[in-house]
Amino acid sequence: MIARIADLMQHETAGDPMSGLKWTRKTREKVCSQLRQIGIRISPNTVGRLLRLMGYSLRVNHKQLSRVCKTPAGLRDAQFRHIAKLRDEARARGVPLISVDAKKKELVGRFKNPGAAWTQQAWSVNDHDFASEAGGRAIPFGIYDLVANRGTVYVGTSNDTAEFAVDAIEAWWISEGRDRYEGATELTILADGGGSNGATNRLWKLCLHRFAQRHGLTVTVAHYPPGASKWNPIEHRLFSEISKNWAGRPLDSYQTILNYLSTTRTKTGLQVQAHLLDRIYDKGRKVSDAEMRRLPITWGAQRWNYTVSPGPLRSTAKQGLIAA
Repeated sequence: MIARIADLMQHETAGDPMSGLKWTRKTREKVCSQLRQIGIRISPNTVGRLLRLMGYSLRVNHKQLSRVCKTPAGLRDAQFRHIAKLRDEARARGVPLISVDAKKKELVGRFKNPGAAWTQQAWSVNDHDFASEAGGRAIPFGIYDLVANRGTVYVGTSNDTAEFAVDAIEAWWISEGRDRYEGATELTILADGGGSNGATNRLWKLCLHRFAQRHGLTVTVAHYPPGASKWNPIEHRLFSEISKNWAGRPLDSYQTILNYLSTTRTKTGLQVQAHLLDRIYDKGRKVSDAEMRRLPITWGAQRWNYTVSPGPLRSTAKQGLIAA
């Protein structure tokens, strides 16, 4: 029964990467109706009880928003539908499908880490979180393989840039992806709308093309709409489990961070690998209009969707609009 409900919820689930709390757009009545269509009779109350067992919670509205979302609701809904279709098609065709994002940056040192852990004695940590007293800054960039239920996290030590994000994806492809999906010529990526892997980040697209060329991959990208990052599967399937695993424990060294990352496990079979990526990434790299025009990118109906070809750069500037 729980497996059936989980299958119905797979495209309708969002979650908090820090607390592990999940929520859904579906009502109990809708779940009941869909279960009846496949011959399972169940009451809304029983559905609610099973959802709580699966980690879902009934949530109320909070008046916390300080800005008005400029994206029409119709476009957002269409994007969610497009992503759901993309996920189904990738699975059906055996195309590698990954969800990517950078987790919250962490100061390395004896700093308080939220949460509680079973210990005989509490850890002593600094009374203030001064960055000047840190042994460094950890930037975890995650790749979650939706098909294999495997997570890989590359911990950066300098800046969260597009070059860092694509280097992490390429490192995953070399160490895991190409062996797991032997002979694959396509890769589908789900990403947030902003940040180092954002929809308007030009350097992200340039680096993706270089990655695609090196490995002969056609890379299809779909971004979640602004303000919808919690629906990205990596948030509630990988990052939330990591946060629970190291909750209440000071992250006093890079090795400690890697140890907690690599020991993250779940009852549903999630396994995680972790690596340090200590290359220096400089901020401020700009991509010109001319460079963007030469990229072999095919755009979808919305600028949140595009496919990067492994082909060569265009020899002449293509007329028309330039993506951000």
